[in-house]
Amino acid sequence: VQLQASGGGSVQAGDSLQLSCTTSGRTLSSYSLGWFRQGAGKEREFVATISLNGDHTYYADSVKGRSTISRDNAKNTVSLQVDSLQPEDTAVYYCAADRYRRNSDDVADYTYWGQGTLVTVSS
Repeated sequence: VQLQASGGGSVQAGDSLQLSCTTSGRTLSSYSLGWFRQGAGKEREFVATISLNGDHTYYADSVKGRSTISRDNAKNTVSLQVDSLQPEDTAVYYCAADRYRRNSDDVADYTYWGQGTLVTVSS
């Protein structure tokens, strides 16, 4: 499964961004999906995950209440809306797919990864 993330950019604190991730070829409907991020000099960390049909979502405390993960299986896409962005949200954001459908927050549980999209938040 090849994932392509997009939607990153440079924004001001307080702005919102919607990140998208899609794939060509194999359908995403068989995978639980997640978003992770990695700041400069930091380890990759969990942001959000969504179940196969979208009825279960789970967020990191750092983004809970200001982020929404969603998926459209017909369009083979998963999206992440992040509101009230802060400089500490600056990172490369990655989408990922778990073929074992665990809805996990563990990087190690995800088999397929996109190339990442950079989000830079200025104060």
